Amino acid sequence: MLRQLSGHGGCTQPIRLDGHRTEYDVDTATGEIGRILRHLDSTELPAGQLLVRCNNRRTTRCPACAEVYRRDTFHLITAGLRGGKGTSEHVATHPRVFATFTAPSFGPVHNRPTGPAGAARPCRCRTIHDQDDDTLGTALDPDTYDYEAAVLWNAHAGSLWRRFSIYLRREVAKRAGLPQRRLHEHARVSFAKVAEYQKRGAVHFHAVIRLDGPQGGDTTPPAWATPELLTDAISTAAAKVRVDGPSVDGRAHTFAFGRQLDVRMIRSADFDDGRELTERAVAAYIAKYATKGAETATGALDRPLKFAAELAQLDISDHARRLIRTAWTLGARKDLAHLRLRAWSHMLCFRGHFSTKSRRYSTTLGALRDARAAWRRAQAAAANGPAQEPETTYVLAHWVFAGTGLSDVEAWLAASLEPAPGTEGEPTRG
Repeated sequence: MLRQLSGHGGCTQPIRLDGHRTEYDVDTATGEIGRILRHLDSTELPAGQLLVRCNNRRTTRCPACAEVYRRDTFHLITAGLRGGKGTSEHVATHPRVFATFTAPSFGPVHNRPTGPAGAARPCRCRTIHDQDDDTLGTALDPDTYDYEAAVLWNAHAGSLWRRFSIYLRREVAKRAGLPQRRLHEHARVSFAKVAEYQKRGAVHFHAVIRLDGPQGGDTTPPAWATPELLTDAISTAAAKVRVDGPSVDGRAHTFAFGRQLDVRMIRSADFDDGRELTERAVAAYIAKYATKGAETATGALDRPLKFAAELAQLDISDHARRLIRTAWTLGARKDLAHLRLRAWSHMLCFRGHFSTKSRRYSTTLGALRDARAAWRRAQAAAANGPAQEPETTYVLAHWVFAGTGLSDVEAWLAASLEPAPGTEGEPTRG
């Protein structure tokens, strides 16, 4: 049992599978299936089932798997800033910025404004809120707060980002004096972004945006590609982009980014008295939010609702409750069925991926997972000694879902174990 549990790196919600797997030797000359090399039957395992890591990215669901996801995201972002893992080191010399895109206002909320020296100032409610005050981000007047627009904004945030990426390429081409259709012959825009929930429950995006040569990070960008040009193009594109939303009871919705746009150049040097933004700081900041959802910022939920009646029993803030109830109500409308608002009400209707990147930004999370699996296999082979493996094998397997989680005894044993080597992200270094 200890051996089976130790390979999951502290996963608290493993997937339980019933079934079997048989691996046969195959004669490469004749194609004939030969002897059985290995056989695994779930009933013969100590837990009675095969346990597979859940790989959930949410810290609230599985801290161990979320930590692996965070580290992988950190390495993915870093590779696009410094190179490595199949990305050229020349990307460190390319123009790149760190940009934050916010949502518009849906009504006044309790906040914690600061003065020029960083000292906290009174909120509109005339109170100086502590940083961990539960009222931060909640509506000053819930009866006038635009919950409908807030929910629909989240539902369209992904579409707004996609439209922005098109506008950005258009603005870069315009500043370079090129038709948009010919921009790819001279330069490419690469990015990696992550979504974060503000305290009020509105999604905003953090993104690393980079200008490359025509073949991506492996090629030098043209002389006209500068951080200043990229910053100006981002500001213009963000201000122009619009997405038409639905009309609800005669009210038409159109969505745009908020006025608070922050674009900062990324430096290769270390911090200089706090004035420079380093590659490591950017990667760590983005990776931190890759494992968080609405439940972290607003006190909402980390799993879907089945019935609206559940809301009355849940220990969540009134602000989050109103957002979810609004989503549930709108989700009953046939004209909004394509938005699947009820299915995503626990996410306050944001249904996009939390972290995304352009194709040529850097490596992929899948490649990092494959590298980690290969590293673990190599470590196991080194520990068990060299073995003669056939050139070709034939595998028959049948697995069915049997549940999730650990029994009380399994959980007690797992808590006493350190993560197994290779399950906490070491092989993604370098």
